[in-house]
Amino acid sequence: MHNQDYDDPPPRTADALQRDAFRAHENLGSADGLTRWLRPPVRESWQRSLRHHTDPDEAVPQLVFTGSELGEYRTSHPLAAIMPVIRRLLVRPGTDTGLLVAVGDELGRLLWVEGDDDARRLAEGMLFIPGTDWSERSIGTSAPGTALASGQSVQISGAEHFSRQVHSWSCTAVPVHDPDTGTLIGVVDITGKDEAVAAHTLALVEATVAASESQLKVERLQEAGRRRSLRRRPRLPDASPRAAHRTLLRQDSLQILGRDPAVVNVGGRPATLSTRHAELLTLLALHPGGLTADELSVMVYPERTSVSTVRAEMLRLRNLLGKHSQGAPEPALVPQSRPYRLPRGVVIDAKQVLGYLENGAYRLALGLYRGPVLPRSDAPAITALRSEVSMVLREAMLSDAGPDSLLAYLALPEGRDDAEAWSRALQLLPARSPRKASIVAGLQRIERELG
Repeated sequence: MHNQDYDDPPPRTADALQRDAFRAHENLGSADGLTRWLRPPVRESWQRSLRHHTDPDEAVPQLVFTGSELGEYRTSHPLAAIMPVIRRLLVRPGTDTGLLVAVGDELGRLLWVEGDDDARRLAEGMLFIPGTDWSERSIGTSAPGTALASGQSVQISGAEHFSRQVHSWSCTAVPVHDPDTGTLIGVVDITGKDEAVAAHTLALVEATVAASESQLKVERLQEAGRRRSLRRRPRLPDASPRAAHRTLLRQDSLQILGRDPAVVNVGGRPATLSTRHAELLTLLALHPGGLTADELSVMVYPERTSVSTVRAEMLRLRNLLGKHSQGAPEPALVPQSRPYRLPRGVVIDAKQVLGYLENGAYRLALGLYRGPVLPRSDAPAITALRSEVSMVLREAMLSDAGPDSLLAYLALPEGRDDAEAWSRALQLLPARSPRKASIVAGLQRIERELG
């Protein structure tokens, strides 16, 4: 048999395939150790695996995600949309059959592992659990990693696995492609004993993946239809930073975070403000009941100035907003007097950030936060607001934020040299997270620059 052209071999039984795979392990160091014994797709996978591992016993899956980091990543991944289909077609019918259903991302990281309880407990011994990397680079030949590496459906049985710790398992995996672009977005795998590599198992997984890709396409078409429909009526804010920012711009709003100059939106029309006018408008928005010229003087000027100066600035602000609002479909946002007050409410981005932080919506808060409140202002009331927003943000990040939110905070100017925040990020990241190296480098930079 071994003198034939291996690309056209005679059919072999399952037992013969296993015997030959064991021989391949025994002859791993010989020149024809792979070609002689392995099926072509398995042989090609072993050849790729050997670029990363010289010893099959050293090929072990790496833990990449844990806890909240895994939950956040799963929620944001496109594969989350197809899990109802996979549970309906694969997980529920496979209950109490000894089979596991695993769904991984395009890099081979397992995001969900569901199915038979006894099988799950056994699989934990080889780290076949959510959050682990089962790519060929990590574990060598396995159905999930090999399906992703080849872009093809694959079945790997027993000793055909490169790592010896997986020899008691067999698996079938099918890659998942984006229905619009054709790019690889993940993999669906069934793992168990002999039943996991039956011919009907492959057909079932391929049919499930096809249904999942169709479901993704349908959901995107429905979402596009909803967007078209919503453009024809008022929209409610959704739970994404970009949407929160768009909602802010559609309202009468004041953007003062990291802004110089600040921006006021009146009826959806933006206008820039000088620092002094931004200070005055911010204080009026924060005090809907109104403020006297004397009160504004105390709040705005570090060294109290005359009331006439405040009145002159308010006159300029009223003229500016009046001109900006000409032709607007809604009433002008021009301050009234005695006391000075706004005719209607104004949304302030800084107050929105505080509200999001209070409710634990850290992703939305960070999405709106562009920097300190009116960074060039030395007005006492503005300085106090700036300190409040910065302190509440920092406290939320240190006490309750997940790794992704904390890393986003470190990218901000106020987080750059915050050694405590960098140390907290180092504690939160999983032991083998690839992002730990950059955190360590950041701490070393802080020590070097500030030490």
